[in-house]
Amino acid sequence: MKFEIGKDYIKVFEKQQFNPVHILECGQVFCYNKDGEIYKVFPLDQYAEIEEKEDYYIINTKNPCFFANFFDLERNYDEIKSNLSKFSIMTEPLAFGTGIRILNQDLFEMLISFIISANNNIKRIKLILGNIRRNLGEKIAENIYSFPTYEKLCSVDETFFKQMGAGYRAQYLVKVLKQITPKKLLEYQNLDSISLRKALLSLYGVGPKVADCIMLFGYHRGDVFPVDTWIEQMYCHYYEKLDNREQIRNNLLKQFGDLSGYAQQYLFYFSRTNLKKL
Repeated sequence: MKFEIGKDYIKVFEKQQFNPVHILECGQVFCYNKDGEIYKVFPLDQYAEIEEKEDYYIINTKNPCFFANFFDLERNYDEIKSNLSKFSIMTEPLAFGTGIRILNQDLFEMLISFIISANNNIKRIKLILGNIRRNLGEKIAENIYSFPTYEKLCSVDETFFKQMGAGYRAQYLVKVLKQITPKKLLEYQNLDSISLRKALLSLYGVGPKVADCIMLFGYHRGDVFPVDTWIEQMYCHYYEKLDNREQIRNNLLKQFGDLSGYAQQYLFYFSRTNLKKL
């Protein structure tokens, strides 16, 4: 993909491979806000603003190298989409979410964020994470705060997380912070996907869907297929009636193989919008 890195910006010239609406609104990330036509993105302690121009998108940031990696700009998504287009079910989803890219997110931020995401909606997830950032993070832009360090999160108790809006998930957050460290999560990168999923499932608050999301969006494993309400509805609509999410996952993994994670994102984004209309 053609892009240009400057001292405090990135210009992305191929809009068919990069669309911030598709990337940020497809359920993989919660550290963003939309202000008019500008997307503000703030993973960890970094900050960028994305604006559409006539012939390109510009990412304004003090750390362009970080965001070039964050948005996975070196990866050729035309090739990925070409391979996925061989599956007839992918025709509409690929056209609908053509600018999707799977982000390279921090593992620790992913773990905390997706434990909070369990049985939750994106608006509320962002609200809870925003509350936590405001209380434990550092200010990095107007009304925007960094993701707290592991030490900061370990310094609070279950009552704090409940006050932030986490509800029953507060107990999982306290327990998982005692169970795992950012360093240990990084060490998990050396595990094969079966062992990695097993390790993640052993953590408090991490069920099958959350484990698969962390594997896909944090470890960038292609051989996973997170199944939530929308994927289940999609499967029952286009394939067969089945109420076993693990079996749905396995069936879709068998179909898409190492492209499963990419297929999931296009199918999820398409299904969440279009199955509502059926």
